[in-house]
Amino acid sequence: MVREGLINKHQSLLRIQPTQIEQLLHRQIDPSYKAKPLATGLPASPGASTGKVIFDTDEAHRLGSSGIDVILVREETTPEDIHGMIAARGVLTSRGGMTSHAAVVARGMGKPAVVGCDEITIDATKELLVSGNVTVRKNEIITVDGTTGNVLLGTVPTVEPDLSDDARQLLSWADSVRSLKIRSNADTPEGAAMARTLGAEGIGLCRTERMFNAEDRLPIVQEMILASNDAERLRALEKLRPLQKGDFLQIFRKMHGLPVTIRLLDLPLHEFLPKYDDLVAKISELKSNGGQTGSLNADQRMLRKVMTLMEHNPMLGHRGCRLAISHPEIYEMQARAIIEAAIELEKEGIKVRPEIMLPLIGNVNEVRFLRNKIAAVANSVMENTGLKITYDVGTMIEVPRAAVTAGEIAQYADFFSFGTNDLTQATFAYSRDDAEAKFLRDYFDNKILTVNPFEVLDRNGVGRLMRIAVEEGRGANRKLKIGICGEHGGEPSSVEFCHELRLDYVSCSPYRVPVARLVAAQSVLREKPITSPENR
Repeated sequence: MVREGLINKHQSLLRIQPTQIEQLLHRQIDPSYKAKPLATGLPASPGASTGKVIFDTDEAHRLGSSGIDVILVREETTPEDIHGMIAARGVLTSRGGMTSHAAVVARGMGKPAVVGCDEITIDATKELLVSGNVTVRKNEIITVDGTTGNVLLGTVPTVEPDLSDDARQLLSWADSVRSLKIRSNADTPEGAAMARTLGAEGIGLCRTERMFNAEDRLPIVQEMILASNDAERLRALEKLRPLQKGDFLQIFRKMHGLPVTIRLLDLPLHEFLPKYDDLVAKISELKSNGGQTGSLNADQRMLRKVMTLMEHNPMLGHRGCRLAISHPEIYEMQARAIIEAAIELEKEGIKVRPEIMLPLIGNVNEVRFLRNKIAAVANSVMENTGLKITYDVGTMIEVPRAAVTAGEIAQYADFFSFGTNDLTQATFAYSRDDAEAKFLRDYFDNKILTVNPFEVLDRNGVGRLMRIAVEEGRGANRKLKIGICGEHGGEPSSVEFCHELRLDYVSCSPYRVPVARLVAAQSVLREKPITSPENR
């Protein structure tokens, strides 16, 4: 219609629905196919995939890596399940919400996922799932539709994605209009490459704990956790440093000069150790079978450490910046790896400006303490190499206290990044993993809530905290960069609100980048339509 002169470019952008762009990026179930779903859960990551039902993460990894299509089925996923999720075609969980581990990781990978499907019961021991009077056993075929939340029996006809030249043209028009920069959340070189392909202008969140969970790292991480003294811990961290440096080198190269925000370790340490119940069962089996003393002693030592690290509420416990204040050597190792990687690329002629992000900040003194540690490491590396680079240190704003004391924190931060997953959880006092499965449906039915605050940004509550942080932060530091890296960063209404707040950028899962590009342009056009000869 634009080519025929019937409408102008800006009118064309306003006629496109964001969901239409998203559907172009993922395989979808053929619209002509009609069948009653086995069950329906939350549509956590769009697209459709078919595969054999597999309940064990290691088996999903083994089969998926050998070319067999599998659907990983779990009650919920944890960081230990990453390798199985990577190999699987799709993910199905009976617990969790739109910002649960399974949902966030699947969206980042572009894999279909249905989560919080409480219509099914999963028995991992017997390797079966039950929905009503239907039982699905291991190796039987199902299809998960992450666009609708439906789970269907058997193989279902699908339509392949196609981001056409026309769609790319529309997005290029959007890029010429929008003021918001669009970044992507990416933790791997592959994710970074995909983000660039889809139009991302940098990485707004690179989660380093995903790197720690890689198969070649986890034993070293556990060695660090089990260390009985500082010397042992430092030896383990020194083993990790070149691996971390390699991670950053690959991601920096893929982004080739675009900004990369690296979040230092956020998870509590117990997340990298075996589960308590699994260890107890293993030790009991070893004892009853007269297992080797060395293996038994190692497992018992591991169990003692797990018990030491156990917390009643670990997500509000010893993690993020709090862990780093107790053990600054962890962040010092990561900072050294980041700066060394940046300097190595500088020697190759590739400009890199790392953005080092501190998680779970709630007090200005936390920022000041950790920034000094990072600066000492960076200065040491630059003195030893004879090269200087520019880097930024900033904070996530995910704790309400950080938002209302943003003026103090901004004096020691180069940037803020709103972690709206946790900020929403803390503001509402809703568990983001349990609320959707337990009571949010009742809230919708009774009109207490009209939208899920973990999907659509709550402007009156969470949004007000963001507004305070923006105003006070920029009032104290005029050069402060501000973005958002929570899952709201790719949701249309939330992107529009970020434009209203005059954030510098939004960051979202790679496959949501085109949606954010479109909505950022639509936000400008709805605010003040632009007229010029070339758009007529």
